[in-house]
Amino acid sequence: MQQEHIDASKAIQRRTGKTFYLATRFLPERVRHATHVLYAFFRIADEVVDDAGGTPPEKQAARLESLRAQALGESEPEDDVLIAFTELRERYDISDREITAFIDAMKTDIERSRYESYDELETYMRGSAAAVGVMMTAIMDPEDRQTAQPHAIKLGEAFQMTNFLRDVREDVLERDRIYVPLETLEKHGVDQRDVERLEFSESFAAAMQSELKRTERLYREGVSGIRYLPADCQLPVLLAAVLYAEHHAVIRAQGYDVLNREPSLSTARKLRCLAKTRWHWHWNRDPEAVFERVSAALSTDAGRRGPEHGEQVPTR
Repeated sequence: MQQEHIDASKAIQRRTGKTFYLATRFLPERVRHATHVLYAFFRIADEVVDDAGGTPPEKQAARLESLRAQALGESEPEDDVLIAFTELRERYDISDREITAFIDAMKTDIERSRYESYDELETYMRGSAAAVGVMMTAIMDPEDRQTAQPHAIKLGEAFQMTNFLRDVREDVLERDRIYVPLETLEKHGVDQRDVERLEFSESFAAAMQSELKRTERLYREGVSGIRYLPADCQLPVLLAAVLYAEHHAVIRAQGYDVLNREPSLSTARKLRCLAKTRWHWHWNRDPEAVFERVSAALSTDAGRRGPEHGEQVPTR
């Protein structure tokens, strides 16, 4: 890949994915450059439907089909990112199936804005987050890809679920979408119209709490597979997991109200997460143990961690 193509991709990631970009900086160069390109490709496709700006659905679909053809090498790539992506696809033998699944998921966002169940949402994520996890595993090239890949898929789903739970307000206001499963809302007595009106309640807080717990189980499944990645990729992936999960602490700190205030991480908070993770990694190269110690995902053993992430600590 030419440096100008990598630089164009890097600029997109730095502008639109600051949390993931911070973790990406710690990847070895052989993986870092490819990650910039992958992220930029994902973002370009995502912006077709997320930043449509009144573009008719048929034009959004046509644009995604054009991106699909370029990514699969069926038509000439039209910009630096697509040129680099096609080279990357060939180098790392990324399957057409994953590219197709990803574009299909983006097309789903054109017409679908609600998901009745988590199973339905998980099907959507198989084309979005899971495809991303598969492609990231390909460019890291672990010795046992077959063992590493299922964990990468779960970690990708965890990242996306965190984004969904963090961005409820933005998705409602800007895209008329609700990614919290409707069955979860109903179980806790929340009418989806209340979410559309951004009306917070204790019932909505309970629904959010439930989905955070589900997402944190995904994190544990994903993090347990970091050990199968190449040694020079393990800390950066762990950093990404810690940074994304840190949003859960912010959500809990504001009483699960993501309807009136969008949770965000300050630069200082990100740097503290980074420093804590690197310090613990220096002493213990076990990804699961470090994640359990420093992440905002509630521990299965609440007594092992302090109150900084909102958990109840035994007083004995």
